[in-house]
Amino acid sequence: MTPLLYPDDLHWFNEGTNRRLYRKFGAHMTDTGVHFAVWAPNAEKVSVVGEFNGWKSDHHSLDRDFASGVWRGVVSEAQTGMGYKFRIQGRHGERLPDKADPVGFFHETTVAPASRIWDLSYAWHDHLWMQQRNDGVGKPVSIYEMHLGSWCRQGERALGYREMADSLCTYLVDLGYTHVEFMPILEHPFTGSWGYQVTGYFAPTSRWGTPQDLMYLIDRLHQSGIGVILDWVPSHFATDAHGLGLFDGTHLYEHAHPWQGIHPQWQSYVFNYGRHEVVSFLLSSAMFWFDLYHVDGLRVDAVTSMLYRNFGRPAHEWIPNLEGGVEDKEAIAFLSDLNRAIREEYPQSMVFAEESSAWPGVTHPTNQGGLGFTFKWDMGWMHDTLEYFETDPLYRKYRHGLLTFRPLYMEHEQFVLPLSHDEVVHLKKSLIDKMPGWADQKLAQLRMLLAWQIATPGKKLLFMGGEIGQWREWDPDRELDWGVLGDAGHLGIQDWVRQLNHFYTNQPALYDRDNHAGFRWVDWQDANHSILSFLRLGNRKRDVVLVITNFTPVTRYGYRIGVPYHGTWRAVMDSDAKKFNGSGLRDGETVSESIAWQGQPFSIVQTLPGLSIAFYQCGSSDTIEPKAD
Repeated sequence: MTPLLYPDDLHWFNEGTNRRLYRKFGAHMTDTGVHFAVWAPNAEKVSVVGEFNGWKSDHHSLDRDFASGVWRGVVSEAQTGMGYKFRIQGRHGERLPDKADPVGFFHETTVAPASRIWDLSYAWHDHLWMQQRNDGVGKPVSIYEMHLGSWCRQGERALGYREMADSLCTYLVDLGYTHVEFMPILEHPFTGSWGYQVTGYFAPTSRWGTPQDLMYLIDRLHQSGIGVILDWVPSHFATDAHGLGLFDGTHLYEHAHPWQGIHPQWQSYVFNYGRHEVVSFLLSSAMFWFDLYHVDGLRVDAVTSMLYRNFGRPAHEWIPNLEGGVEDKEAIAFLSDLNRAIREEYPQSMVFAEESSAWPGVTHPTNQGGLGFTFKWDMGWMHDTLEYFETDPLYRKYRHGLLTFRPLYMEHEQFVLPLSHDEVVHLKKSLIDKMPGWADQKLAQLRMLLAWQIATPGKKLLFMGGEIGQWREWDPDRELDWGVLGDAGHLGIQDWVRQLNHFYTNQPALYDRDNHAGFRWVDWQDANHSILSFLRLGNRKRDVVLVITNFTPVTRYGYRIGVPYHGTWRAVMDSDAKKFNGSGLRDGETVSESIAWQGQPFSIVQTLPGLSIAFYQCGSSDTIEPKAD
């Protein structure tokens, strides 16, 4: 039999440049049986045990390639669907816990989980989507972040991948989302980790179905015009005995020293990015999801923890780099390699960084010294915005700078504006419950928050439940509180989200230029009234949207606002409209006057209802350009 593993495969693996380990490592059907291959360079003996040999280690020992540290062999009795593990004897003869396959395609979630031999064949029907998808730059990107196990349930049971396909596609299309982001679905032993403690980097969790069931879900989403982003966790991994930790009796995938190898915050192992084989493993995992599952993007979790050696560690319990600094140069090199590889092979895909520091060049090209991500989560925007909205309106005039600061830095990166799951758990309250005031005021301010996100330059991300104004914090063991939609106020929130998304995707002014070129202040100085106004500008002269906010409950009558064009200005989207359960006090439309105001050549006079935001457009205009702030 021709071996599956050639010398070049092993050479590239050992030098950290093998991007397709999954094609040769793990378990693969051949014409003479199943070929198994696993990396365990410090093991004394490796056997494959499973349903095909009664889980007995003396039946199928693997052969060692000393140069690469890879063990391999063929088991003629093994068949697709059978469970298996690797039984490893350490260098000193010690018996280690049986290990799941690091490159296994399907894993059980039992107490002592085994891997399963699996055929990943699937007939895709998303060809048109795959030809037309894009990297999101200069395009509308509105992401619905969701936890698959708690979106919708049947009693105590979460819906499976295939079960939810029809309803999820219908829901996302109706609400106008362009993408869905799944919280980690790579196999993980502890449900309570929400998927962030991974053991299977090449397998979707079997909690919700087979690999083909997930492929079906992604296929259906693509056919519905919805892109799919996976939350991917290369920063740390689970310490469960059957996983990657101490795989051959030594610290193989993780650093040996606890000041490098254990995350004190999460009590999980940290990958050793300085080991070439680990780099090959992680690069291959990323490519696997693009290659076989047709995903459109990866959201890389906890990038900040990878960049800094002292992240989350006590002052004297971290190891500096060779130059004495805090930067983890091996991790930086890995992230650059990752993004370079994805950009080379999937130029129309997206890679998102959850990065909360001021690290420069996160979304700059790798050939210019950047990390090469497509987008970075703007955690600063999220913290400042929520802090402002949580402030009593009486005192918001003293916190005005929280909203006006962002334009000073938004040019530095390509950003996503996240209102994610992290903001609605651990006693942080739901989005609506963060808002001060009584119920109607909370509803009005949630409508404002959701519109403020749409109006602000950057791509959009909202965690499930926010679109219906769920009062309860997110609980991963319960489905969303869909019952709140029986209340007109919450139904109005959902309809507002629907209208916002459709407005956003059809207004180039809101996505053509997510930076200074697409943003101009009209007035950022009226802190006393907590009113802000600005313009969003598209690539074409006529693509202009005026945004006006009133962050206090006081209705302002006869408020004059500068505008760049002469014509009839109309509030095309109004958070205070009666159809969204607002007061309906805003003026419908008004003709501009030839009174220069706030640096603009014309102005309009409007009634600004309390706790409201509106998007205005001019029906007819002359050729005067919007003035810079």
